[in-house]
Amino acid sequence: MEIDTGTNELLCTITDRVAVIMLNRPEARNAMSPDLTAALRTQIKERGNDDDVGALVITGAGTAFCSGGDVKGMGGRGPRGQMTYEERLADLRWRQSNLTGALFAVRKPTIAALPGAAAGAGLAIALACDMRIAAKSAFCATGYARIGLSGDYGMSWLLTRTIGPMRARELMLTADRVDAERCERIGLVNRVVDDAELQKAAFAWAKSLAEGPQIAFRNMKDNLDEASSIDYPTAMHREAERLVHCSRTEDHKEAVAAFVEKRKPAFKGR
Repeated sequence: MEIDTGTNELLCTITDRVAVIMLNRPEARNAMSPDLTAALRTQIKERGNDDDVGALVITGAGTAFCSGGDVKGMGGRGPRGQMTYEERLADLRWRQSNLTGALFAVRKPTIAALPGAAAGAGLAIALACDMRIAAKSAFCATGYARIGLSGDYGMSWLLTRTIGPMRARELMLTADRVDAERCERIGLVNRVVDDAELQKAAFAWAKSLAEGPQIAFRNMKDNLDEASSIDYPTAMHREAERLVHCSRTEDHKEAVAAFVEKRKPAFKGR
């Protein structure tokens, strides 16, 4: 099923409970634009709340994932250059919280499929997903140092949580390109596949997750989100609360029955 996103710069389809959201500005390496980002915010919110969607894939058309912001519109050249400091700050905070902030908050599995470059805010979008799969020709770069900026869209926080402080500092300060092989080696992406297999592999991965126990997934993500900010006794206490909640669901009962009967469970999200 095709979803009307309101712009050709963002495409969305739903198949087998997987929503595939594709950034569609290949001529600009899928750089962020006002129309694209507005539509992306909407689709993240709507598909994240859609009971007919069990997993999200975010990818890019052509040979890039997303090259980040439009550099030509920076340096005071774009419309935001006329804003006061306070206006600019409020605007950026709103855009961040409603894009990568909203994506990170989605309570169902999310996968970024990288056919090529993921740079700047584009890398932040990929990092806000639960997992990343990359084509062999893909690469990642923070990019901010090259344009004299310090980072946005939660880049420093997301990068540090993903690959640790030492690697995060390296990637932020050098802005070096990191090829797919090294991305996998340092934990920036989960899997690397042949370029021609990327979309198929990403969809298959998402489909397997979309068929999974959605209530359990939501609670798993809550546990994982809290893991680095609370102590161990508190983590165990909250895990216990969520596990007992999951144990009272029909999905848990179905999973146990399927295990005993040696068949695939049919989860219903209740």
